[in-house]
Amino acid sequence: MRLVWQFLAVLAVALVGGRASLALEDKPWLLFPVGLLTSVLALLVYAWVVRRTEHRPVTELAREGAWAPVLRGTLIGVAMFGAVIANIASFGYYDVHGLGSPAGAVGLFGFMAAAAVTEELLFRGVLFRFAEKLTGSWIALLLTGALFGLMHLPNKNATPAGALAIAVEAGLMLAAAYVATRTLWVPIGVHFGWNFAAAGVFSTEVSGNDTAQGLLDSSVSGSTLITGGDFGPEGSLYAVLFGLMLTAVFMWLAHRRGTIVPRRKRRTDRDGRDGRTDHSGASSTIPR
Repeated sequence: MRLVWQFLAVLAVALVGGRASLALEDKPWLLFPVGLLTSVLALLVYAWVVRRTEHRPVTELAREGAWAPVLRGTLIGVAMFGAVIANIASFGYYDVHGLGSPAGAVGLFGFMAAAAVTEELLFRGVLFRFAEKLTGSWIALLLTGALFGLMHLPNKNATPAGALAIAVEAGLMLAAAYVATRTLWVPIGVHFGWNFAAAGVFSTEVSGNDTAQGLLDSSVSGSTLITGGDFGPEGSLYAVLFGLMLTAVFMWLAHRRGTIVPRRKRRTDRDGRDGRTDHSGASSTIPR
């Protein structure tokens, strides 16, 4: 029931914030504060419901020193999307025609902040954490990654290929960022940096959502394999490749830091009591 209460509490904030954002999509100067308010409220609700249901400090959202991992994650997300756009542009498939909508970029900042925070709290903060306790990090990575991709299928211009790309490049990468750091601030930053760069700066489609124009007046055309087509550059082969590369880097760091939770199996020790073992046969010391 803890999973249900936590998921529903954050989902309620996400739905109310989403409704408000849709009502204000043509009013970017109002969309900005509403998005930030949704983000803050979601963080507070998550921290509150986790404390109430798990009776522990919410270390994954520790306030002390939070800005540094958020900033690192944001820079990673922006750099990753910038690399995708650079590769698309190298084929002549991305063109900038001038200045787009600075006001639109402001509104998208708030909107993407709310999307990044609420989705990371739901998928990495709640679903991944609970799946990891039951199955270990690797299986939880695959399960929640697939679910994250499926969640994008109802989007206006979504395609099965685009949803699969999201599952691989974002679902796996963002969960791996959490495993490596054991904080939600880094995946929140990566998620926000990626989305804001895509929509707010480069004015490209985000996950087939018919996204508003951002800072640049740009156009994308050419091979769907390279550009992602109507789904946006997230469906690009380059986005998948870069996402897999970052997933590998984060999981390497997690291995170095000893933060990967192994898949545990039940066993019966000499006294006939049930115990937990990891893949090496040693008793697990990771709290459940």
